[in-house]
Amino acid sequence: MKNNLRENRTPTAIALNMLLAAASLFANGFGVYLTIQAGIGAGPWDVLNLGLSRTLGILYGTASIAVSLTILLIDILLKEPIGIAMFIDAIVVGKAVDFFNMIHAVPTCGTLLTGIPVMLAGLVIMAYTQYTYMIASLGCGPRDTLLVGLAKRVRCVPIGLVSITLLSLATLIGWLLGGPVGVGTLICAFCTGPIMQLAFTTVRFDATGVRHQRLSDSAKVFFHGAFRKAHPGTRA
Repeated sequence: MKNNLRENRTPTAIALNMLLAAASLFANGFGVYLTIQAGIGAGPWDVLNLGLSRTLGILYGTASIAVSLTILLIDILLKEPIGIAMFIDAIVVGKAVDFFNMIHAVPTCGTLLTGIPVMLAGLVIMAYTQYTYMIASLGCGPRDTLLVGLAKRVRCVPIGLVSITLLSLATLIGWLLGGPVGVGTLICAFCTGPIMQLAFTTVRFDATGVRHQRLSDSAKVFFHGAFRKAHPGTRA
């Protein structure tokens, strides 16, 4: 069962990994929530989400879902591999932030002295939940997929520069829409990667070694599983 679970060979394995991805992304949403509550400027993508939220008068989660689904559509148009967890990512993280906002889980920090530790705590939570999300092997996040897809199409440009361009564009648009830009934005931009790498090192996780299952392959597993259940003893 261990290999089946890791490689999503059965409907049960996929269902369990979907639950793992959803739980991980819900916890990831708490990390995102902390970076916002730090009150010192949000991360680049959250500047955009919060800018849209304030401009359109909608919940953060609704804005986040709209941005994520737009990026997911671009990923599909770029013909990048799409997995089930990408849709879970697009919905769960934003709505998790809305939930923690609704229950007022953590008050907004008022100074750098309190804001920076809360910001860093959020980034650490996001890093470890990214690990538990990725081991489900059901797809990377829409933004990561977009970054890889664009990098493959402009090979003359280093992927780091592509990433900086994407983050800068998200921050600029979000700022123009009224999103919060500050010291925290720089902390998120420059510390997210190193913190994630440190987290992955502590759990001995190699993200490049994960073979994510495509949505079409997941559908085939479910189809064959349903076929075998309906026709026991028959090879699908």
